[in-house]
Amino acid sequence: MGSCRCCGLEGTRALTRPFARRPCPLSPTLLVPGAFSVRPARPGPAPQCARSCSPGPGPVAVATAPPPGPAEPARSRRAGLVPRGQGQGREVRGWEVRGPSLTPSSGRTPGPGAHSARGPPARQYLYFGTSILTGSDSFQEVVVKVERPTYNKPFLGGFRNVSTGVEFHNAGSQTKPKKRPDKGIELFSRGTQTAVEKNVRQQTRNTTSTQMTRTGLFVSNMTDKLITPGKYFTAEEYHKRRVEAVIVIQKYFRRWYAANLVQNLKVQRRLRLAREAQEELQKKWEKEEKLRREYEKKLNPKTREDFELLYHELELWMQEETERINRTLTGAKRKAALYTLLEEETELIACIGMHKLSANLENQQKAILHFLGKCAQPRRWKAFDGKITEMDTQNSLRGKELLEIYRSINTKDIPKDERISVLLTLKWTVKEHECKLTQEIVALIDREIDLISREVKECNLEGLRKRICTLFLQYIKTPEFNPQVAGLIKVPQDPLTLYKNFYFCHSCEKYLAPTEFPIPASSHTIGRCRSCYQLDNAARKRESYFKYRLILENLRKSEVDYQDDSKIVFLVQLPDMQYLIEKIWNCQSALSACSDLYELVMVRWDKQHEWSPWNTILLTKEEADAHLKLCNLQKTYEAPFIYKIEQKHIRAKNYFARIPAMSSFLHRSNNQSNANSYQKHSSLKLKK
Repeated sequence: MGSCRCCGLEGTRALTRPFARRPCPLSPTLLVPGAFSVRPARPGPAPQCARSCSPGPGPVAVATAPPPGPAEPARSRRAGLVPRGQGQGREVRGWEVRGPSLTPSSGRTPGPGAHSARGPPARQYLYFGTSILTGSDSFQEVVVKVERPTYNKPFLGGFRNVSTGVEFHNAGSQTKPKKRPDKGIELFSRGTQTAVEKNVRQQTRNTTSTQMTRTGLFVSNMTDKLITPGKYFTAEEYHKRRVEAVIVIQKYFRRWYAANLVQNLKVQRRLRLAREAQEELQKKWEKEEKLRREYEKKLNPKTREDFELLYHELELWMQEETERINRTLTGAKRKAALYTLLEEETELIACIGMHKLSANLENQQKAILHFLGKCAQPRRWKAFDGKITEMDTQNSLRGKELLEIYRSINTKDIPKDERISVLLTLKWTVKEHECKLTQEIVALIDREIDLISREVKECNLEGLRKRICTLFLQYIKTPEFNPQVAGLIKVPQDPLTLYKNFYFCHSCEKYLAPTEFPIPASSHTIGRCRSCYQLDNAARKRESYFKYRLILENLRKSEVDYQDDSKIVFLVQLPDMQYLIEKIWNCQSALSACSDLYELVMVRWDKQHEWSPWNTILLTKEEADAHLKLCNLQKTYEAPFIYKIEQKHIRAKNYFARIPAMSSFLHRSNNQSNANSYQKHSSLKLKK
């Protein structure tokens, strides 16, 4: 196509290649490609494009439009073309472009997508033309045949005239694409598009020839070799030789494999013996360490458990001596021996009491430092990544300051200058608050400074220094001076709170918190406090729960590892555990009859159910590890042993059924056991 005579813009052909200039907005072939035919052009005025160019000279192709219908203006505006002259039989001298389509609408012609009652819509054509400059003064008219689409064409992009704002859309194909008929055969698939490859071995021919001496040709035989036939052997002999060679190879391989296997077994045996020896040494060392700690506790008791163990050993010694005296002596000699034994017991009790007083003083000082350390601890919380974050608050910093001053006050054997400096620091610290307590502390500090300046001996200042420490500790425990201590003191500041959650001990006649009362599982009311229980135990029974406490702690740790929400093990107290071990299991292993309580542990009898006194067994540590690996107890243990364990479980049920907290768990276990027995009985019936 050529270019527009009015503005010089290119026509439709410019869209098929990169164009430097914009196409003419008037050129009808720009947006509607179609069939081209050439006929003589009729003279007439040149159309004027939307850019308001001046009309150029030359004839113009004319298209006759049908008379417009009543809805044509609206459809023509929607189509994008509005004829400049309207009327029946009149010629349209030009088109004003307003949109993407150049096809005018007609009231007599159905629009796109319309269907007749007899079938699909017939094809509709529109003819209009333009002139082409073929010479200097000659033009040819080209008739464009446009087929009206029967479906909505897709939007293919376009461009807009910046100066006039006219939009031009790229046109698509005028013919609806034909749909390929479905032949019922899958044409595009991996099976049809992928070639099948096959690997086949082939033997190619290799033509060879030899050259011999003949007339007119001499071939040297200096390099020839003389080949003589060997002994002929049959196929059976050949296969026999192959079998013999294979047997020889197997012999050497089996020898190497056997030597390698024996070597590996030796290495494994040596490692196993070394591991067993190491375990034996570890057990021996642990046992000796336990005995050493127990002896150390008896020699230098410091805690309540140590004194319980010491009183228990004293009771055992008294029973042995009493039995010996009753067995060997009679009459007056027996009475004299018992009197001497009673005096020795009194002396030992007095010695234990002296150790208890010194231990209480040491423990009291440790408890005070531990209490002050809690007041000085920063706030801690765990972040989402597991890291611990600490934050010092104003109250924690105050607690740290008071803790450092208290430690400095209690430090002994320091120079006088440092002591005076510490006292002055304490003085200015407590003078921040004016009250009777701080005034007394300041007076005592001034007195000690005056005595130090007079060269008074330190042994004479011990009482004064203890008074200062005691009053300063009272100052620290006051929430007005140390806010951090408010949540740690046992005695509440508000007297009204004493009427709630406080109980009266009828033995020592004191009002104490609920945590000071040990409530056994079989108890219905609150009895004596802990200190009264300990005093009664030291005076009468003298029992030691240390070994039973170890067994109970190990049992609770193992139950937590199961993560099946075990509850019964946390209801069992030390007296209950003592009864379970001594009366039901006779303080010995159910398998090996080992009576060392340091070596015994309690585990589940059936590991599928939670631990309870009627689902437990007392074993050594090695036996317990092997027992927990079993899958079927009925196949592993013999029937008499299982019957013996079940009898112990029945005795435990009868004892713990009297405890109210255990009754609900006992009923639940009975229902579960009945359901299991019914299921087992039903399965046996089905098998029969």
